[in-house]
Amino acid sequence: MSKLIAILLSGFILIQSLQISIDDIMQLDELIEHAQFHNQEYGDNFFVFLSKHYGELKAEHTEDNHQEQSDHEQLPFQCQGHHVSIVGIVQIPFRPSVDTFDINTASEANFHYLNLYASFNEKELLQPPRHA
Repeated sequence: MSKLIAILLSGFILIQSLQISIDDIMQLDELIEHAQFHNQEYGDNFFVFLSKHYGELKAEHTEDNHQEQSDHEQLPFQCQGHHVSIVGIVQIPFRPSVDTFDINTASEANFHYLNLYASFNEKELLQPPRHA
């Protein structure tokens, strides 16, 4: 059961890292319908369809087919997330100081012990039976 939960959570994190939202998953039927439309109208296979809508041929396809613009807006994965991550790493070489210092090995006992434990029950907790 724990393996199943781990697999589900890791899949959920993978989907989130790819920025796939629930709206994109709900629009997959629009993607399939539009792919079938391209297959019937233009004879495109699925990879050419993906190239026309998400790849190299996207600019040419949008210029040639303005009447399909409303259909193209309904396709999933049209969200363009802009994330910029700038990481600056500055490495400063380690230069140990040459100052001398003394290590004091003599130690005095600077503590004392007080028995603060007081028992309210002076008898032991478990007592064996006694003979009279």
